[in-house]
Amino acid sequence: MLKRGPRNRAEAHPRFFRRSRLPVWAELGVRVAAALLLIGIALAGHWFDRTGLRDNTDGAVSFLDVVYFTMITVTTVGYGDIVPVTDRARMFDTFVVTPVRVFVWLIFLGSAYSFILRNTWERWRMAAVQRRLTDHTIICGYGAMGTEAAAELCRRGCPPGEIVVVDSSEQAVAAAAEAGLATVHGDATHNVVLEAAGVTRARALIVAPSRDDTAILIALTARRLAAHVPVTVSIQEAENEVLARDAGAKVIVNPVSFAGQLLAGSSVGPHIADYVSDLVTQHGSIALRERAAQPDELGRTLRELPTGQGLRIYRNGEPISFCDPRAVLQQGDTIIEVVAHDPKS
Repeated sequence: MLKRGPRNRAEAHPRFFRRSRLPVWAELGVRVAAALLLIGIALAGHWFDRTGLRDNTDGAVSFLDVVYFTMITVTTVGYGDIVPVTDRARMFDTFVVTPVRVFVWLIFLGSAYSFILRNTWERWRMAAVQRRLTDHTIICGYGAMGTEAAAELCRRGCPPGEIVVVDSSEQAVAAAAEAGLATVHGDATHNVVLEAAGVTRARALIVAPSRDDTAILIALTARRLAAHVPVTVSIQEAENEVLARDAGAKVIVNPVSFAGQLLAGSSVGPHIADYVSDLVTQHGSIALRERAAQPDELGRTLRELPTGQGLRIYRNGEPISFCDPRAVLQQGDTIIEVVAHDPKS
């Protein structure tokens, strides 16, 4: 039986996400404060030198006249009803108010770009990136397992731009974006979200949410959209592994079971865990490699491989160990071998 837990509401529609250094309201507030500061400088200068101004209407320059003159001068070139008449007032307008006017307009234009034009540009750019996505890896779920999977892919030489993270949590998507990964914010159990991630053109799909039922639903959705894409699923309950395989998962990883087995093995052999970690990550001196048998290797046993130490053959989906008498290479076999780790690879 598929075990279920409490489920959060997730967005069904995909949204590309890019984290800003400041919230939108804070960024807008900074721009408004900068504009007000510049206008305040111009206002103070005009008020302290108000004797250098002349009001052609009534001849008297009040504080309201100074406010009016400052705003009109900063935003336009003035109407001529109030004018500077002394050299000092004219020089202040020339060398202080004119630069203030330029900077205020730049702030206004920059705000329009940031909050209107840039958003339009980003939507267009992300749509273009989405159309170009091909032969990439999709990771559904950017929790502890998804984060480590992405990091290991990068260590193995996969460019971050070729990894697409799909998650319904905005915080998780923001963390993935900071790591340089492409992101889609949405619920991966929905067709439109996986389509936005380019699942039909993907090289592989890694499913690592925090819940088994979500993982199985994602695998079902992926099989319906792109049956040719290999799906690796993380399952926490052993009884759900059969359901995940029926849902289309090609590889099933049970981190709880694997960790328990590794802990038990380490209790009788303290170096086992270290050796397994050496095998499966890019940190150690050796690495596991999967490849197709080459024509010049046909007829050899796994012990006779010139490239490394053969461990297993997969023939028509059946695993054959190196100690099995049938472990003689044939055409179409897939080899699992241990090789020396190349830091450049």
